[in-house]
Amino acid sequence: MTGFGNTRTRKHPRSRGRTRSRNGTDRVTIGTVGLVFAVAGLFVLSIVLGPLAIVLGWLGMGRRWNTAHVPAVIAFTLGVVDTVLALMWLL
Repeated sequence: MTGFGNTRTRKHPRSRGRTRSRNGTDRVTIGTVGLVFAVAGLFVLSIVLGPLAIVLGWLGMGRRWNTAHVPAVIAFTLGVVDTVLALMWLL
């Protein structure tokens, strides 16, 4: 029974420390997936994969411009290139 006088339960289960990644492996994975989408977007479905690579690159950088996560930066940059090329092709 959670919360009935048990002092070991957390009072705020959605606190900031619990929702963040402790070792950064999630950011690396998201950045790598974004990089794969960005490279694939150069060849096929760039109008879909480009913006997806931008979002995944941004999330992989930790929602701020952080050059420490190189795959995420490359995913963001190639996603922008994919999107611009797709828009130019559509026009």
